[in-house]
Amino acid sequence: MSDPANSDSRPGAKPGARPGARPGPEPGTEVDTHRWWALAVIATAQLMVVLDATIVNIALPSAQRDLGLTNGNRQWVITAYTLAFGGLLLLGGRIADLVGRKRTFVVGLIGFAAASAIGGASTGPEMLFLARVLQGAFAALLAPSALSLLTTTFTSGTERAKAFGVFSAIAGAGSAIGLLVGGVLTEYLSWRWCLYVNVPIAAIAVVGAFTLLSDRAGTRGAHGAHLDIPGVVLGCGGLVALVYGLGEAEAKGWSAPLVLGLLLGGVALLCVFVWWQNRSTGPLLPLRIVRDRNRGGSMLIMCLTTVGLFGAFLFMTYFLQTILGYSPLRTGLAFLPLTASIVIGSTQISARLLPYAPPRFLLVPGLLLGAGGLYSLTFIDTHSSYPAHILPGTVLLGLGLGLTFMPAIATGTSGVPARDSGVTSATVNTAQQVGGSIGTALLNTIATTTTSAYLAVHLSAAEKAAEKQGGLTPAQKADIVNTGTVHGFTVAIAWAAVILLAAAVVAALVITGASPRNREAAAAATGARGA
Repeated sequence: MSDPANSDSRPGAKPGARPGARPGPEPGTEVDTHRWWALAVIATAQLMVVLDATIVNIALPSAQRDLGLTNGNRQWVITAYTLAFGGLLLLGGRIADLVGRKRTFVVGLIGFAAASAIGGASTGPEMLFLARVLQGAFAALLAPSALSLLTTTFTSGTERAKAFGVFSAIAGAGSAIGLLVGGVLTEYLSWRWCLYVNVPIAAIAVVGAFTLLSDRAGTRGAHGAHLDIPGVVLGCGGLVALVYGLGEAEAKGWSAPLVLGLLLGGVALLCVFVWWQNRSTGPLLPLRIVRDRNRGGSMLIMCLTTVGLFGAFLFMTYFLQTILGYSPLRTGLAFLPLTASIVIGSTQISARLLPYAPPRFLLVPGLLLGAGGLYSLTFIDTHSSYPAHILPGTVLLGLGLGLTFMPAIATGTSGVPARDSGVTSATVNTAQQVGGSIGTALLNTIATTTTSAYLAVHLSAAEKAAEKQGGLTPAQKADIVNTGTVHGFTVAIAWAAVILLAAAVVAALVITGASPRNREAAAAATGARGA
């Protein structure tokens, strides 16, 4: 029997511990001595998935010429991936919870690499489309496994903030890096290397996963747990219909029967999915995960922020290439300051402040800063220069996104039982995927309709005024078209700024969580009172 007089009576100390001794770790919570190397493996896998969202866009024109893709079916190189990825994320996250995250992480890596190799070796359009579907399916298994491994490896404190800072920097900056890498590979090697590049990256990550990653105790589903098949059909079917409908809206318009049918059908399936999750004994997505105001609010903020991010990438890429005449490589280099700003905002500002500050104290300023950066880009015109008119706005946007992504992802995945971390991570990824689809479709529609309205007025007026001089010259007509195109871009970017302002309002009103240090202190005090 231990001597009470010689025992440590501090809260949380084990009975019989010597005075001044640190309490040992609880069973199943031992510190992973390889955790920072594990973070490198997880970050590598996340970078590979994020890169693929934009690296193939740069390669698409070359692939179209090489494989004989038509203007009508070339969109399926992008659509096939987004449908599989967005539609299967919830399923991938729940599978990770049931069979183990390390296992699904490795399977996702191997499958993604194999699909990339098939895509790089494509001899025709059908083979490339199939490879992109497989890439999306394995990415849907890999992405939630990576994020849930991160949440179960780094559970609290300053280390969690640093780890999420690195992860969030990659999530935000990976798309810009993809533009640069895609430009380099396409220009100096071949478009096929935009797919082949995933193979060595995945091979390194697989070796690291086997040697450095582990499923921590208690992170798998309970014995006898099963997969919610009706939930899979309803949830995945609804997401596929929604993502597909948003993708088709960009090309066919929002009033097209196919688009309306897909969007309404997707919403209906998701409503039935929510109804079923309330009644299922083993739901695919336990609704308690999103009912928490901080977690649900963070996921909504991620969705809205991704709308703004995709809007900036889409229109600035078009502006740099079509208006300023930049090559793909130079366009990628132009996004480097944005990438650096996101990394600085995530790793050097958010990661250092989040342990001491409530999440909304970072989210609100970050979103306002991002909205200000987008607003500054609404003043560009056909004569704008990159250093004077584009660089300042992209730097502001990058810092704002860096301040936003890290606390949003950390808050959206915090306080969840380890057995549900996979599907929670999948829900965060789904919010980003749906936000990207909405951003691409909605903002592109705004840009095209604004440009059409501008040209309908100004082009006809210019043609009438030039009738006496023999009509508009090709250069004059091109200048009016370019001006109208840029006008459409700036109006769409202004709406993206408004969406970030709406996200700032959500952060201010919905996110009420305390800083991690305060939560830990409150938990310790509660434990002391209970003792």
